[in-house]
Amino acid sequence: MYLTQESSVSSLVDLGKRYWLPIYKPRELVLDRGQGARVWDTEQRDYIDFGAGIAVNALGHQDPDLLAALTAQAHKLWHSSNVFYTEPPLHLAQELVEASGFAERVFLCNSGAEANEAAIKLVRKWAAAQGRAPEQRVIITFRGSFHGRTLATVTATAQPKYQEGYEPLPGGFRYLEFNDIAALEAAFALGDVAAVMLEPVQGEGGVLPAAPGFIKRVRELCDAHDALLVLDEIQCGMGRTGTLFAHVQDGVTPDIVTLAKALGCGFPIGAMLAGSKVAQVMQFGAHGTTFGGNPMAAAVARAALRKLSSPELLANVRRQSAKLQEALSAIGSELGVFSEVRGRGLMLGAVLTEAYRGKAGEVLDVAASHGLLVLQAGPDVLRFVPPLNISDEELSEGLSRLHNALRAVVAK
Repeated sequence: MYLTQESSVSSLVDLGKRYWLPIYKPRELVLDRGQGARVWDTEQRDYIDFGAGIAVNALGHQDPDLLAALTAQAHKLWHSSNVFYTEPPLHLAQELVEASGFAERVFLCNSGAEANEAAIKLVRKWAAAQGRAPEQRVIITFRGSFHGRTLATVTATAQPKYQEGYEPLPGGFRYLEFNDIAALEAAFALGDVAAVMLEPVQGEGGVLPAAPGFIKRVRELCDAHDALLVLDEIQCGMGRTGTLFAHVQDGVTPDIVTLAKALGCGFPIGAMLAGSKVAQVMQFGAHGTTFGGNPMAAAVARAALRKLSSPELLANVRRQSAKLQEALSAIGSELGVFSEVRGRGLMLGAVLTEAYRGKAGEVLDVAASHGLLVLQAGPDVLRFVPPLNISDEELSEGLSRLHNALRAVVAK
């Protein structure tokens, strides 16, 4: 369907500029439909999608099993609230517990920020139940982290650029350098730590993985000091790094894990998984949500979880990750644009060389003009988080478009 004069790209963009709170700077194209790892805009130009809605569309666009789950539930019941039971969230909770291998209880919500907010509240509630004074309920987080945009989660996010202007921020957080074991040991020595909260792979902080052994040492310190280990797997979980849960690769058992993004593959849903130490801490009235556990979201998430945990899908992640890393390294060597390629699975960051530092946003613009959608992780890193079921043909074509875009950047 082609646009009428009244709905041209420029007129639609003008609507956004006129009516949206001006907190975003979208590229001036209007996406219209998608299939697999490919999307089309309203002018029928196609793009290979290496961003997947910020690691959300883990099964690409128009996955038939997700569509079937959504439409089947849409013909039954959209919403009831948690005043009543409905079937999809009950089964989803059971399936998440069984898939996790550590959790006993699940809190379903609508987003990653809500999942992390619930985790923060659970830590504080647990510490209070232990008889700890408020000043002994400190949560350690790490510089470069990103945990959400609510007031508590943006405070947990140890990046000043996200916090500026929202002071006074809630207390009770302490920031350390990521992967710095000595600093972590010193912080625990203060005797007031209730939990450590971290991402196994920092996303917004530049696609930076935890160093080998780091999370294991965090777990040891938490055990020694009776503190909780909270893992934010909102971006790196649900198969993104090559295993269903990213922390499996670190050989640890967490107390709390938060999920969102790929859990619903585009339908908004979040989850907080609670292990045995904290599963009974929150009782009736301690927390809640109107839309959390929505039957439509839960129905889609159940279908997504089945596919994201399949050996075939996870094998594809590992195979395509190796190809993508190799290609990015080759392009970086040829054109002199990348100093490093890092990450896990299909969550990779290409660090720009000194000559291109601060220009990630410009590279994204050029990439879009060449038919490729890709993300940045700060001004110096290109972030690649394509659908986990991306095909050989889609990956190859996307890399070809990236190569052409970067040639254009270098030529400028």
